[in-house]
Amino acid sequence: MRLSQPRVTPVNDASTLDEEARESLGATSLGPAVNIFRTLIRHPKLFKRWLVFANHVLFKSTIPARDREILILRTGWRCGAEYEWGQHVIIGKAVGLTDEEILRITQEPDAPGWDPFDAALVRAADELHDDQFVSDETWTALAERYSAPQLMDAVFAVGQYTLVSMALNSFGVQLDPGVGGFPR
Repeated sequence: MRLSQPRVTPVNDASTLDEEARESLGATSLGPAVNIFRTLIRHPKLFKRWLVFANHVLFKSTIPARDREILILRTGWRCGAEYEWGQHVIIGKAVGLTDEEILRITQEPDAPGWDPFDAALVRAADELHDDQFVSDETWTALAERYSAPQLMDAVFAVGQYTLVSMALNSFGVQLDPGVGGFPR
């Protein structure tokens, strides 16, 4: 973790929030309010609006969940967002990523063992991180399998999780109990 203490303290008692904020917090579909939600609810209006987009990327995206998690994990890794990494290792495993594949996400897209399409996903996340642009070669590789809406969802997944990584790192959101961080 970049910060050992939060800069924005998570809400510990939802009863201190107004009704609209409590409703927004209750609308999170990841179970109990984890530290990201307990932190972001400090700005209830922003939280409510962000949650709509975040829910699209995580639950309504047109790309397969496994592909989405490769993009998110690579983005979290490249952004140094240990909180994001830890949460999405859990989600990634739930949608079929193996421990070996998750560890490979920490390596370059040309690392041995990648399926060519998975390597293109990792490369797309890297290109967006480094240059805010997907190269023609990578775009073409993704377009062999993806429709225009899927290509758009892939770019927005990386963008959403870059934004989230910036917030998590800057606000000092701490790992939730029982959630691991980066591989050591």
